[in-house]
Amino acid sequence: MPLAIYVLGLGIFTQGTSEFMLSGLLPNIASDLGVSIPDAGLLISAFAIGMVVGAPLLAIATMRWPRRTALAALQVVFIAAHVVGALAPGYWVLFATRIVSALSYAGFWAVAVATGVSLVAPNARSRAVAIIAGGLTLATIVGVPAGTALSQFTGWRAVFWAVTALTLGSLLCSLLTIREDAGAQGETRSISAELRAMNRPQLWLSYAITALTFGAVIVSFSYLAPLLTDVTGLPEQWVPAQLALFGVGGLLGMSIGGRTAQAHPIRTLLFGLSTLVLASALLAVAADDALITTALVFALGVSGFITNPALQSRVFALAPGAPTLVGAGNTSAFNIGNTVAPALGGLAINAGLGFTSVAWVGAAIGAAALLATAWAGYLQHRTRQPRTPVPAAA
Repeated sequence: MPLAIYVLGLGIFTQGTSEFMLSGLLPNIASDLGVSIPDAGLLISAFAIGMVVGAPLLAIATMRWPRRTALAALQVVFIAAHVVGALAPGYWVLFATRIVSALSYAGFWAVAVATGVSLVAPNARSRAVAIIAGGLTLATIVGVPAGTALSQFTGWRAVFWAVTALTLGSLLCSLLTIREDAGAQGETRSISAELRAMNRPQLWLSYAITALTFGAVIVSFSYLAPLLTDVTGLPEQWVPAQLALFGVGGLLGMSIGGRTAQAHPIRTLLFGLSTLVLASALLAVAADDALITTALVFALGVSGFITNPALQSRVFALAPGAPTLVGAGNTSAFNIGNTVAPALGGLAINAGLGFTSVAWVGAAIGAAALLATAWAGYLQHRTRQPRTPVPAAA
């Protein structure tokens, strides 16, 4: 694999840490800025919405730029937003920086994946995507817990400064390892041409599968901490270890999926989703058992992220004429699942169904993704099926 692929993964790691770090910083932010924890929680929603909108908008805005220039510019904006965030005198300034950060990060995601798949042979695309997206999994294992620990000693603003420094290092590495003409050979760099290339029903079905699959994973992860403490009965100090275990499972799943998704994307999705639905359902009925729950947390990470390389790389195969916008659309799809599914889990909890209900929500969303994937497999098989020639009339 080219060194640039790993550098792109580093960029996702540094910025992905910022995406999820607020979950461990909310009490400190709320206290420091004089707002309620629910109001501080809106900072997370602002970031997710910015990701949904930012991916296609920034992909279009930077489409005619050289890839290295686009990646560098987006990281500069991200760094500037975090400097302002670290110095924010009040809630609304910080709120605005989260939206700007999300917009630039979403654009970076889209351009990074498009750059990555252009730097390797077609049969290595899934592996390249797995390495790049693995930066986000590493962020959940290392970045987020480290940020939470740092905030406990030095305050939440220090975490913003740390992300700023890490992203600056990633920016320098990008400038040193990614060529100015990366991905430029033989590509269509026209908005209208890419939009025409995206006019494929199977591509939009794949986007739906992406949103459903990631939604099925994230809904259980979003409420994992209260489920572990209130239902499983684990001490609060054990929660970070469980979250890290989920991340380790995700890293393993990403590695497996990166090796199988290129040759067998539909089979990889069917296997991962079937395991995810089963693990979610078992978590809903066995969450009071600590040992079983621990095993299921790991299984959720593996099954949820084994699908990621297939979800990321398959869209490029479905619309090879839209190398920039197709990845941006998939980034938006991921974040639609990231926004809608936890909201559905919250509705279930507010309806009095308890924290285990979110696992049932995850199982239901996963089942919908499984059906959609089976349909996609049928369509793929039908288009590849050779037509039987009609015999000539005697």
